[in-house]
Parts: sequence; C-alpha cells; structure tokens
Amino acid sequence: MLLQDNLKQAKLGERITAKGYAVSHKDDTFKPFSFSRHALGENDILIEILYAGICHSDIHSARSEWRQGIYPMVPGHEIAGKVVAIGSKVSKFKVGDFAGVGCMVNSCGECEACKKSQEQFCERGKCVFTYDCLDCFHNDEPTYGGYSNNIVVSEKFAINVPNDAPLDKVAPLLCAGITTYSPIKFSEVKAGSKVAVAGFGGLGVMALKYALKMGAEVSVFARNKNKEKEALELGAKALYTDTKGVRERFDFIISTIPTAYDVNAYVNLLKFGGELAIVGLPPVEDKVKIDLTRLVFAAGKKVYGSLIGGIKETQEMLDFSLKHKIYPETEIISVEQINEAYENLTSGRAKFRYVIDMASLN
Repeated sequence: MLLQDNLKQAKLGERITAKGYAVSHKDDTFKPFSFSRHALGENDILIEILYAGICHSDIHSARSEWRQGIYPMVPGHEIAGKVVAIGSKVSKFKVGDFAGVGCMVNSCGECEACKKSQEQFCERGKCVFTYDCLDCFHNDEPTYGGYSNNIVVSEKFAINVPNDAPLDKVAPLLCAGITTYSPIKFSEVKAGSKVAVAGFGGLGVMALKYALKMGAEVSVFARNKNKEKEALELGAKALYTDTKGVRERFDFIISTIPTAYDVNAYVNLLKFGGELAIVGLPPVEDKVKIDLTRLVFAAGKKVYGSLIGGIKETQEMLDFSLKHKIYPETEIISVEQINEAYENLTSGRAKFRYVIDMASLN
C-alpha cells in the first residue's frame, strides 16, 4: 500500500512519504520513524530499498562521536534496491532496474573535484552525504539514509546494478567496497606487493579480498585471534595481534581501525617508499595523533587519508567486484535487530558485515 502511495506521490510531484528506524539523540536506541523525502525531480529516481548495510561510521554518527549529529537520524549509506519511478529527464535508469546508493546523494558538479569524479571532495562544500547532512539543494532539509523503505536520489549519484546481482551483498560494497578499493588502486597494489590490513572488520575483509585479487601477498592485524581461521581461509599469509616483534616490511598498509591506536607503529612496518592509507576514523575524543618526530625519522614513507571514492570509481568497483565475485562476509538481520547489531560491532562480537533486510520493515 505504501509503495502505491509513493508512486502516486511521485507522479503528482508531491513529497514522498517514508518510514524507517531512527535515533533521536546520541544515547538513544533505534525506533520506528515516519518522515518524508523531497519530491521526485526531473533528474531523480525513486528507489524501493531492499537491503541496507550497517557501517561502523553509522555508529560513530548516530552516537555523535565525530561531531554533533542531526537528529532524528536515519543512518545507512549502503543501499541496494529497485527503481520504482523516474523523473522526466532520467536516462540512466528505467523502472524495474536495480540501483545502489552509497555515501553521497549530490554535489555541485562544476568544481574541479566534481569534474574529475571526486565528488566527495567538492571544492564548493556542496557534497551532500546520504544521511546526517543538510541538503543545500533542497532547502537545507536533513538527509535520511538507508534504514528505511525508500530513497529519492539524482540519477547521477545512483549506481547501476545488474538485475542478476546479489543485492544483499551489493549493498555493503557501496561503502565497505569503495572505501578499500579506492586506496588500493591509488597506491597501485599489484602482483608481488606486500600488503598489510590493519583492522579486520567489514572494511578489513574487503581490503584483504581486493589486495589478493590484485596479486598481493597480504597479512592481517587484528585485536585478537578470534578471526584468524577466517583470515587464513580467505588467503591471508598471517594474522598478527600486535605490531611489536613483526619483522615483515610492507609496500602498502591500509588501516581500517575505528578506535584509538598508534599510527606510527604501522609507519615503522613500511618499506622505504611504502604507503600507509588511513580509512578508519576513531571517535574524536580518542585524539589519535601522528608523532611528527617519529615520522621524520621514518623518512621516505608516506601517510595519507582516503575518503570513499567518486561515483565513477564506485561504479568501477562494483563492476570489478561482480566480475570477480568479490563480496563482503555478511549476516542478514531484521530492522528489529539494529540495536543488537550496534552492540555487537562495538564490542567486537560481530563477525563481519550486517545487512538489514528491509522487507522486515512493517
């Protein structure tokens, strides 16, 4: 019934009613939430959300660990679903197609960064993130994410998904996939490269899989041995629980760690000319720092941050992942299990990536 109402609203140019799960403040638990999205524009598509991944950044945002969040908040930027309505000028999709939405839903499209499909670095500050953001293109209304039944998005920021793709595994690729794929490509990991993955959650698993596919030899650093069997079965050379005493030196290290840690300890494990890419973001209160003195004396090594990837590269990542059947290790849950999933992720009890089956949203 709600879908039929949405189709009618889209046709009439009205706001699209939606329902999802939200938190009302940083210490809240998730509860049902009704809201509305902006009307379907001529370049927009309306997606019925079928699956939504849970990313650790959802937790940081919902709990205001990076900055004060915008509440009520519906997180979720790993979205896969079906196109149910299109605007009059849409050419990239037709009704019935599958589509994905990642971390962004709009940008200026005119600055140098946007022209190079690095929309996440929009130089005019107009990159609109999928949730917890004020949408400057729609009267600064707050954006709501994928823990919901639908989303309206510009076709330019939607990813083409083949109709035979496994949507439950596609959803987490739209953050966990691109976040790790992008720096691995940027640092030109190739056959023979010695790579280390620091942090072995949802992001770490994807980094391991991509690096292995590029032909690299990959080791893993994790907080404990709980996932050693899985890491070795996936192809890791070794799993370490500490940097101390490790004699290996790496061409490339990707840090997906979302908590406080010693960055310089990983710099020390790089070969001369090696690169450390940081994609995990601990809470601001953890005050993670790089010791500049130690960095200077580790001369010839490079440290850089990487933020997701542009729309063009995200499509490239998805096509690559589907071609080589590189998927996250996932567990499907219902919307009623979101709170439990958050606790499991923060306590280290979670195995890998949780994906919400949105058919459970009644």
